[in-house]
Amino acid sequence: MSQVVTTQVAKTKKNLKLCRCMKCPTYTFMCKMKNMPGNLMAMMGDIGKKDHMEAMYCAFDESTCITEEKGCICMTCALFKKYSLDKAYYCLGGKAPKM
Repeated sequence: MSQVVTTQVAKTKKNLKLCRCMKCPTYTFMCKMKNMPGNLMAMMGDIGKKDHMEAMYCAFDESTCITEEKGCICMTCALFKKYSLDKAYYCLGGKAPKM
């Protein structure tokens, strides 16, 4: 029997391109508009050095904008499979733990 090991999701621009958070029904239009300037600034720099970003919640902390579940697409994200993630709504629960 093999054991699934979850590793911390790397904060890279390559992973950000795979991220589906911005297409999630829980990430509302108002959240997108509110966080667009900050996300654009973060993407211009080294996201590996950022403590928070309103995207890729499995790698960063939970959202400061999202307050309720409106449907989750985490399981359809390439990062979910790549990093053997095992839960939903990282936007409300924060990053995947190191194991």
